[in-house]
Amino acid sequence: MSTLQAERNSLRVMGLAGFASMASMRLCDPMLVVLGQEFQVTTGDASRVVASFAIAYGVLQLFYGPLGDRFGKLRVISLAVLACAVFSAITSMASDLTLLVVMRAFMGAAAAGIIPLSMAWIGDQVAYDRRQETLAKLMGYTVSGMMAGLWFGGFAAEHLGWRMAFAVVSALFALAAFILWRKLRSTPVPAVTAGAPGFMASFAATFQMLRVARVRQVLAVTAIEGALVFGAMAFIPTHLHQQFDMSVVFAGSVMMLYGVGGLLYSQLARRWLGWLGGERGLVKTGVVCISAGLLTLAWAHHPALGMLGCFATGFGFYMLHNTLQVQATQMAPASRGTAVTLFACLLFFGQSSGVVLMAESVDRDWLPYTLSLAAVGVALLGYFVNRLVGRH
Repeated sequence: MSTLQAERNSLRVMGLAGFASMASMRLCDPMLVVLGQEFQVTTGDASRVVASFAIAYGVLQLFYGPLGDRFGKLRVISLAVLACAVFSAITSMASDLTLLVVMRAFMGAAAAGIIPLSMAWIGDQVAYDRRQETLAKLMGYTVSGMMAGLWFGGFAAEHLGWRMAFAVVSALFALAAFILWRKLRSTPVPAVTAGAPGFMASFAATFQMLRVARVRQVLAVTAIEGALVFGAMAFIPTHLHQQFDMSVVFAGSVMMLYGVGGLLYSQLARRWLGWLGGERGLVKTGVVCISAGLLTLAWAHHPALGMLGCFATGFGFYMLHNTLQVQATQMAPASRGTAVTLFACLLFFGQSSGVVLMAESVDRDWLPYTLSLAAVGVALLGYFVNRLVGRH
């Protein structure tokens, strides 16, 4: 088998795991209204199931990076996928909101070892000139997972019960774990050599990276991006339900257009890069689409405009975010696993912060104003990202 074919096969396997991971991450977004009603809390309080996942997902990146660099990225990904299958099954049996929040945190902790380490593996195996395209292909899997999670979360909550959603995701993780372990048996990960640095030394390298100005810059804009865009995304289904009087299922289905925008970018990533004149063109176009999409969602009153806003926001976000992902794979090549997982840590720290802040606006009916502020923030962020990419 050729090296290129081996890369493609590995990408497909990790893509399935990434699909399941992202489906699980976004599964609760369209459920918030239903969960609030079942557990007799506000929608803002129910959003703790989203925030707990994001916090745990982000913090655990600090550990998975060194583990992946030391023991092999595919091996660690396989164990993380297996843990996700177990925790998702337990989550489906949660008896109260507190237990559900705790189990979502465990799910986030396990899922943290999948997508970022897959990105780091691509950074190790794929030359820089093909990396934007390859990362975009991985993104195609994750965006599809996000779309499936958004739709199925709403569908299950309204027709099957939210517990069934987690049971189905558990089965999907179990399938991915089985395929990954078969792959590991056919291509075993080399044992760690005696001279390899210890885990604590690898962990300390995370903090050493923060002394590098470019690393700090990439991480700062990533955290802000997570707060502004991912924080808003968690409440867009709720906003669609309230603003346009959509059912929970239909709101989740409309949110799939966010993912359709991402797929449109990811499937033509190389062409977009050429059409828009390189990475700086991607950043500018992405920022315009995100800001316009969020403002449309905030103030439009026609459902068709809400759908257009979802599509534009997703299309622009993945243009901007994939460019930052490429920067993350190159900001510390000697410890790429640690660097990329640190990138993901800051992304989801930003997301959890954004969710907590926006939860207040949901309960006070301020969400349109918050989405507008997020649109302005993305426009300002684009200026700094454009300068960052230009200096690379």
